[in-house]
Amino acid sequence: MPDNRLKQLHDAGVSIWLDFIDRTILRNGDLARRVREDSLTGMTSNPTIFEKALAEGSAYDDQLRGAPRGRTAMDLFELVETSDVRDACDIFHPVYEATKGTDGFVSIEVSPASANDAQATVAEAQRLWAMVDRPNVMIKVPGTAEGAVAVRTLTGAGLNVNITLLFSLEAHRRVIRAYLDGLEDRRRAGKPIDTIASVASFFVSRVDTEIDKRLDTLAAGKTGAERDRLLALRGKAAIANAKLAYALFQEEFSSPRFAALRAEGARVQRPLWASTGVKNPAYRDTLYVETLIGPDTVNTMPPALIDAFRDHGETRRTVGEGLDEARRVIADLAAVGIDLTEVTDKLLRDGLASFQKSFETLTAGLDRKSAALGRELASTR
Repeated sequence: MPDNRLKQLHDAGVSIWLDFIDRTILRNGDLARRVREDSLTGMTSNPTIFEKALAEGSAYDDQLRGAPRGRTAMDLFELVETSDVRDACDIFHPVYEATKGTDGFVSIEVSPASANDAQATVAEAQRLWAMVDRPNVMIKVPGTAEGAVAVRTLTGAGLNVNITLLFSLEAHRRVIRAYLDGLEDRRRAGKPIDTIASVASFFVSRVDTEIDKRLDTLAAGKTGAERDRLLALRGKAAIANAKLAYALFQEEFSSPRFAALRAEGARVQRPLWASTGVKNPAYRDTLYVETLIGPDTVNTMPPALIDAFRDHGETRRTVGEGLDEARRVIADLAAVGIDLTEVTDKLLRDGLASFQKSFETLTAGLDRKSAALGRELASTR
């Protein structure tokens, strides 16, 4: 009987993380089964995922009903999310132990309202770290300029950090160097650096969604070869961008600077491919997994994508292929008037706004649910 295709993917160096969390799969044995059978080695959560989990069903009602009085909606959200993340960390702890702290992580996100305030990000990250109180929790920090400042501080303090909403090579380089700065700060302070892990979450499909839309607009006014040239660029930008990000990762972590840190046990900050579910039904559903396979990578997938890869995914090392072609794609986009930097800046703004909206929706939902449970919430933190 052939290996599970997910195991083949794992054996090729890809850590498979589940981009989903809810209380049901934590408690009915489904997550533990997936760890055993599907080579899952981690999990990511975000406000959108929790918004959906809290809005559906009654799994959280008992905890909400029994929470201390005088809490705000945000307090209640932190209470339930840290409970779920703590339970997930415990399920993944055998992976964390077996990999000697390289894998087995569960991510929890700071509020996007703090995205442009490094001090506020650090304070919230440290609070969530203490609330979860597990060695295999990762704190998700937005990949803004101020977020990078926070990454340095948090790494220096010994926290595991997942930098999220990365779209550009410039932002990726910035957080790699912030991680290295934090490790060096910690080493100078005489503290160990061999217990810290970090991932850089580089978003994929959203790049194609935005650029394909612009290419369609440009092509609408063209005919013949010029129109064909524009349409031929669809579905190529995201993979090209991600492959160049992996090349940057290889360059930065093969440097003499990192070699000195590696000698003291430091780990690389692995690229994590996020937003890998295909949005365009014209594309193969496993496109953003199959084209980004290589060692020291993480791919965080929603349940449907994991099911699809288990069914028909193909594994071979691809992430380092076609770098010249990737550079040509970016150059061709620039030649037709699509500025990748402008696109990635917009995607970061949109991502922060979307997550902030999810926070607002879930806290409003908690207000309504609390009222239905006969509880009155405090209006402010």
